[in-house]
Amino acid sequence: MLLALAAAGLFAGLVAGLFGIGGGVVIVPTLFFLLSTMGYEETAMHVAVSTSLATIILTSMRSVAAHNKRGAVDWAIIRGWSPWIVLGAVVGMLLAGYFSKQVMLGIFGTILILFAAQFYFGRPTWTLASEMPKGIVRAAIGSVNGALSSIMGIGGGTLGVTLMTLCAMPMHRAVATAAGWGVAIGLPGAIAAIVVGWGREGLPPFSAGFVNLPAFALISVFTVLMAPVGASLAHRLDADRLRRLFGILLAVVSARMLWQAAGL
Repeated sequence: MLLALAAAGLFAGLVAGLFGIGGGVVIVPTLFFLLSTMGYEETAMHVAVSTSLATIILTSMRSVAAHNKRGAVDWAIIRGWSPWIVLGAVVGMLLAGYFSKQVMLGIFGTILILFAAQFYFGRPTWTLASEMPKGIVRAAIGSVNGALSSIMGIGGGTLGVTLMTLCAMPMHRAVATAAGWGVAIGLPGAIAAIVVGWGREGLPPFSAGFVNLPAFALISVFTVLMAPVGASLAHRLDADRLRRLFGILLAVVSARMLWQAAGL
């Protein structure tokens, strides 16, 4: 288990830096399958999502700092969107606390397959607008982003990169800026997960609510170490090829989660 968590942390940090997505799409499935194998089937998905949110805090801070050194972060977008993302993250986690394991798996697998399609088929040249939304549209999209991200245990960059590129932002700038949304989702989401999960039966040892502290500590160490490496590679590697390869990985993980949700 320790080796698997360490490997997940290394890969999640690399992914976070490369794509600005917080690493949750790697951490959540890994923790879910590990905890299920250890006999915590009923709470495994909730703990996986909540612990992932906690790890995203440090990963996102490290990732956005690395991108900021290259002048790629748009802080105006982070400041303008963060209040709505925080609101959505809290509401999403409060709702998730009362979802069943099958519902959580179904939501995760369904949205993940959409991400996989976007990563594989999407192109940075596809645009719907010339700038990011403002006003009530920004409030609505930001809140939905925060809610879905907290329910899935992922950084806001997973949705944020797609949104920003569709609004004509260059890929590298979108990745750098979206990395900053992870803190706005991870911190309030993790706090809400501790409150909602406090005293629940069937939790793994050393859990604070739905957040498992040993998994959080171990994964955080490795994700923080690898996030700057991913950020550095993001500015040097073939972005299109990386996106397609990662899209295939997401599709495989999604299929496995939906298989579990169906009870097969």
